[in-house]
Amino acid sequence: MTCHMETHMPELRAAARRMGRRQFLTVAGAAAALAFTTHLPAAGAASPAVLDARKIATNPFTLGIASGDPLPDSVLLWTRLAPSPYEPDGGLPAQRVEVQWEVAYDEGFFAVIRSGTATAHPEYAHSVHVEVPGLDQDRFYYYRFRVGTWISPVGRARTAPARDAFWVSSLTFAAVACAAYFDGYYTAYKHLASEDVDMVVHLGDYIYEYGVDEAGGHRGYTDRRLPAHFNTETVTLQDYRLRYALYKNDPDLQAAHAAHPFVVTWDDHETENNYAGAIPENGVPPEEFLLRRAAAYRAYWENLPLRPPQQPVGADMRLYRRLHFGRLAQFDVLDTRQYRSNQANGDGWQAPSAESQDPSRTMTGAEQERWLLDGWKTSDAVWNVVPQQVTFAERRSTTAADYKLSMDAWDGYPASRRRLLDGATAAGLDNLMVLSGDAHVGYGFDLKADFGNPASRTVGTEIATTSLTSGRDGAQKPGNWIALTQANPHLKFYDGRRGYTVVRLGQTSADIAFKTVSTVLKPGGTLSTAASFSTGTAAPGLHAV
Repeated sequence: MTCHMETHMPELRAAARRMGRRQFLTVAGAAAALAFTTHLPAAGAASPAVLDARKIATNPFTLGIASGDPLPDSVLLWTRLAPSPYEPDGGLPAQRVEVQWEVAYDEGFFAVIRSGTATAHPEYAHSVHVEVPGLDQDRFYYYRFRVGTWISPVGRARTAPARDAFWVSSLTFAAVACAAYFDGYYTAYKHLASEDVDMVVHLGDYIYEYGVDEAGGHRGYTDRRLPAHFNTETVTLQDYRLRYALYKNDPDLQAAHAAHPFVVTWDDHETENNYAGAIPENGVPPEEFLLRRAAAYRAYWENLPLRPPQQPVGADMRLYRRLHFGRLAQFDVLDTRQYRSNQANGDGWQAPSAESQDPSRTMTGAEQERWLLDGWKTSDAVWNVVPQQVTFAERRSTTAADYKLSMDAWDGYPASRRRLLDGATAAGLDNLMVLSGDAHVGYGFDLKADFGNPASRTVGTEIATTSLTSGRDGAQKPGNWIALTQANPHLKFYDGRRGYTVVRLGQTSADIAFKTVSTVLKPGGTLSTAASFSTGTAAPGLHAV
């Protein structure tokens, strides 16, 4: 990391001196410093000239297209123009580009129902986020973009059912997480593109900040070599933009985005491993880390299909939000990184302590916690689904009295978890489903009123999806499989291979399929279902099928 940070330290220190340390540590200060050190335009600056799109000589859609966050009357469409994706500017000059878009009922675009023009600004890495209003509820649409003579691939978007719709019989979604480029091929994304799902929920670690060598890490490229600038840790805005370009240039990732709308949230690696709020992992001064966080959040926004309320301001970005699919499902998407207390006991797997059990500790921050609990109180959904990042259920390392817990997961914040479980009970929820990623394994948990008492009431389920590539191929039964399954009787499924999870929500039950691929270390891995479970609305808990 130091090579990039040292390069920008004179500018960073100059920004700090100009503003003063106290101002620097505010959101506005981080935004000003980001502009200062990355040459973003100041407020009120003149917009750059418009580029004649006919002069773009090579395909600008190398990073694909995407849609996200379905609403009953609108879809959100995304693309980012980059004729030369591995170059710092994407191969375009610092000029605006006019991008035409179309939405149709059919894949051949014989029945175009909406069209318009969006502007790709160089300040946002020539990305566009188009909200298309006035659409019919609960149906699929097709979309594409055009720049000059270039036409993008065709994508499929969808709208949600009306907020008060009783007649929604089912909703099927896939849960994915943790896609380290250097750990293998995106075979799981390729299979996911062919799944019959309504949407994909991405639970974090869309990219990793770590460097990727010229052979693509464990991909072991022999027919090409990646530029050397990828083999450094991301710190600056340019670093993060280039890292997204590397990841999003992958055809299997592009296929998954084109096939399905995505609902995304981040974990840590989109910024830095195991950061907590404004506290970095490696102990650099807070002003340096907030500048890095501002760059990471801006690049996340630029590269993912998010709506305007999620656009960041400096080092702050409101990512938590709520989506409805009629009266069938309410999705409360959480952010467990930006507002959390620092990890207790020095992080890692540690014995529970007075520090970790401090009731003031929070995983979500007070405002997000209130928002979630208030949303549960007014929910009329059959299923209340909570996409978030890290393992929620208790996960003891051993049956021995000196067991350890992960301080980075909810086990390091038990008071915060207790407040949520009590809030779910107070709201009368008997259909809570928590989604998580991060662990690079597939877990299926029963959520217990008292994790220390296996006979206590089951208050919901947790579906933890395995990684797409992170951890390479893994193993069906990792080395701690016996210890974890014996120490945690509420753990109903544990598999350490790569893949994703498909969940079908119905009016009275949900079906869960944990899917794994045979290998990610070479292309062509096959897909299989490792296990299937069901859970009921009136009787929560996972039952093997």
